Amino acid sequence: MIDPLASASQIAASGLRAQSTRLRIVAENLANAQSTGTTPGADPYVRKTVSFESVLDRTIDAASVKVKALGVDNAPFRLEHDPSHPAADENGNVKMPNVNPIIEMADLRETTRSYEANLQVIKRVRNMFSTTIDLLRNS
Repeated sequence: MIDPLASASQIAASGLRAQSTRLRIVAENLANAQSTGTTPGADPYVRKTVSFESVLDRTIDAASVKVKALGVDNAPFRLEHDPSHPAADENGNVKMPNVNPIIEMADLRETTRSYEANLQVIKRVRNMFSTTIDLLRNS
């Protein structure tokens, strides 16, 4: 027999792991939002992405979430005119990363909320375990 409280805890833990990876990628994107190439015409930092998948976990007989793949965003690079920059091409244009800080901040907010929701599930499950043990002791 599968314990529903343990299953809920494991499902939430898988969500925590997935959102932790997503948070790391968002932080990396934000940290490199201005990282250009070092030589004329070189490509800058490329925005990374995370995709998830639902996987049946046979040990708990329920679906959990896992990181499916880490990828890159194929959006074009922004061009900025700065002839004095070491990565400027012959026209004085510098390729800037395809990272949009507004999108990254929105992803950060969503990731944080999902992480917190999964953490609350684990806290509730622990409280239920504790209450169950107390009830068993007092009976």
